[in-house]
Amino acid sequence: MIRPGDPRILGATPGEGGVNFALFSAHAERVELCLFRGGEEERHTLPDRTGDIWHGFVPGIGAGTAYGYRVHGPWAPDLGHRFNPAKLLIDPYARALSGPLRWDPMMQGGIGISRPDMLDSAPVMPRSLVCHTERPLWHRPDTPLARTVIYEAHPKGLTVCHPEVPEDLRGRYDGLASEPIIAHLKALGVTALELLPCAAFIDDRFLMEKGLTNYWGYQPVGFFAPEPRYGGPEAFRRMVRGLHAAGIEVLVDVVFNHSGEGGAPGPTLSMRGIDNACYYRLAEGGRAYVNVTGTGNTLNCAHPYVLRLVTDCLRHWVEELGVDGFRFDLAATMGRDATGSFSPEAALLSAIRQDPVLRGVKLIAEPWDIGPGGYQLGNFPWPFMEWNDRYRDGVRRFWRRDRGQMPELARRIAGSAEIFDRDGRSAMASVNFVTAHDGFTLHDVVSYTEKNNAANGEGNRDGHNANHSEALPDPVSKAARKRAMLATLMISQGVPMILAGDEIGNSQAGNNNAYAQDNIIGWVNWTGADVELAAFVGRMAAIRHAHPVLHQRRFLHSKIRHQDGIRDLIWRLPSGAEPSAQDWLDPEARCLCVEIRGAAEGPQGEAGSTAVFVICNAGPMVDVRLPEGRWRLLADSAHPTRPEADHAAVTSCVAAQSVQLFARPITGPISQQEHI
Repeated sequence: MIRPGDPRILGATPGEGGVNFALFSAHAERVELCLFRGGEEERHTLPDRTGDIWHGFVPGIGAGTAYGYRVHGPWAPDLGHRFNPAKLLIDPYARALSGPLRWDPMMQGGIGISRPDMLDSAPVMPRSLVCHTERPLWHRPDTPLARTVIYEAHPKGLTVCHPEVPEDLRGRYDGLASEPIIAHLKALGVTALELLPCAAFIDDRFLMEKGLTNYWGYQPVGFFAPEPRYGGPEAFRRMVRGLHAAGIEVLVDVVFNHSGEGGAPGPTLSMRGIDNACYYRLAEGGRAYVNVTGTGNTLNCAHPYVLRLVTDCLRHWVEELGVDGFRFDLAATMGRDATGSFSPEAALLSAIRQDPVLRGVKLIAEPWDIGPGGYQLGNFPWPFMEWNDRYRDGVRRFWRRDRGQMPELARRIAGSAEIFDRDGRSAMASVNFVTAHDGFTLHDVVSYTEKNNAANGEGNRDGHNANHSEALPDPVSKAARKRAMLATLMISQGVPMILAGDEIGNSQAGNNNAYAQDNIIGWVNWTGADVELAAFVGRMAAIRHAHPVLHQRRFLHSKIRHQDGIRDLIWRLPSGAEPSAQDWLDPEARCLCVEIRGAAEGPQGEAGSTAVFVICNAGPMVDVRLPEGRWRLLADSAHPTRPEADHAAVTSCVAAQSVQLFARPITGPISQQEHI
């Protein structure tokens, strides 16, 4: 006999002698708990309601029990209500699912808006699974932001083609912590593996009708549950433990701007059938969905129970599954209030910032959505970092030899201070990237001028059009530009992010929106890997780690350092002279040089006792005059295996499309005139 239970903890919680179930719904009239034992469905009406929490305790069951909900209430789409007890619903707090979600016509909640669809969806719905609450002791690397190098990868695509990963582990969580992958990440100098969505998602109708799948996973339904295609919760924990033991943090991409239920014609899988009017932002009196995400719906993050869902879920991934941080997809949506306006002080952003668990992990915002005022780069509060697409575009355009790009490159190398240097934020606020999962791979940036998305079945209309790419004529020039862009990434202030496969020359055949390509287009192809490029990336990361001046917390503003009387940032031309205002405006300038020291405004010694000199030459071969002093060549992207060596000459010959990096110790104060 089901008992009243406890409303305080949402979800299914095993306890002494049974399991407590609690579900939020403000507008339901009755909630049925559906238990699946021996292939049969048992329905139990939750016997009690406290506030808007429906709850009950079922004795005699425990972890592993399969369950779902049927929620009774009005079918009134004009008022925002889409209750339909014919549809078996996933618990939003379910910690595991019995299998993957794939769209089926039986999942449809209504026939238009006129009447509910009365087909029972249970035969095609995975079950929610009761799980023990586990909060193990995690031995986290806790890498400081200043030493962080991120590697963005798909949880399946990174390993599914890797010949050295055991076959039974390929494409699964366990494969990500296999010896070949860990060795590769360590050789690259990676400190954090950032995974595309790992929460349970649905293959939506739009794709399945074209014979495709939702490969990237940006259609979540089970926010707490690891996607079962890659393994269950314990497999996820094993992966995290393995990566932690190797000193590598785990970040996950989370989607709290929308759900996989889509717009009004979409399926009823969970929140739509539990309380549509609370979970989603609605329009036209309730019949339509606000869509600032481009996916058909928008979560109502201003609602207290949606806010609670998000923060409970994030703590679950940190405490129970061991992750070290999050990348928030379309995070501008999370910062919108009940009116739809963005605010850095929005309830959800503020709740995350003050949470005793979440405020200590790495938080990365994708600072835009497609709604009004949706581009919010630079406007997220500390401790959020932000994906910096201005960095991506500026670096690509400079190395493509676009006119007038020298000032833009200078801003990006210096940490994009004009965007982020406010309200006490550090230079680590900028997550710098040249490529990401959304867009061309690095190889395709130098191999395609136009996107080639025909395989997506959308007439090549999807994906970005402004790729700032160029089809270069030969392998030598392609390799040179790739090395130059990756070297630029590693010497820039901020947190660098590498797209998985870029370091080995992976291509997506020009597809810059491979979200539906669960095949060789979307997977990392390890055949014919460019081991020389991978070694060069590892070398540049090692140089970055070894020289704190390349990853400073404080911004550089060309101010005088009291330690030595020299400015912390000095821009130079190949002649050795500092650029005049006219030089900065020269549209044909292709070579930019900079000397970088510890920030003038930082504590003495925080950035070490080394100065570095960087030459970025997108133009033809040029002789560059080095600043005064004895410099040591650390790296030359034109000659990736060239060893470090002292450089006695006054000048250095710099190849076209290349980066050179020098360093020298700072021995003591010298006058600015002597330095020049």
